[in-house]
Amino acid sequence: MKHLLKASLIIGFILTAFTASAQQPAKKAPLSPPDTVRATTKNGVAIEVAYSQPSVKGRTIGADIAPYGKVWRTGANNATTLSLSKDVKVEGKALAAGKYAIYTIPGEKEWVIIFNKGIKNWGTVYKEEEDVLRVTVKTEKAPAFVEQMKFMVDAGGKVSFAWGDKLVAFSVK
Repeated sequence: MKHLLKASLIIGFILTAFTASAQQPAKKAPLSPPDTVRATTKNGVAIEVAYSQPSVKGRTIGADIAPYGKVWRTGANNATTLSLSKDVKVEGKALAAGKYAIYTIPGEKEWVIIFNKGIKNWGTVYKEEEDVLRVTVKTEKAPAFVEQMKFMVDAGGKVSFAWGDKLVAFSVK
């Protein structure tokens, strides 16, 4: 009888624990979900961009978020990274094969794209002494409003991102 009571208590405890764990709420999707885009160019360069997608959420780019004239992490959460399988030229300037953090300095008409060695840094940690290359590109108006940042890479070596009403692109050859 004692053993039957013990066994009943143990089984009851296990069933209670299982039921409680099964009723846990589902995890929410991250506010800035991670994404990775990849392409291989016609010249055989494998390009990969890994980033987290911030949302505009009614804010103004250049004022409320990604302020003009200040270094910005270009994404959310961890540093956005660009991986290159071969030595390339970015906007005509040499960049060795490897993996780089991408930071930017947004501007009304131009953005400075910064390639930095700090790939393991949290996105807001920026050290200018780790810069490898900076290029300046013209900003375009995105064809349509993009709520969550979206990077694109094409076979011609164009790397771009759209966010809000902005489209920023640079060439990799």
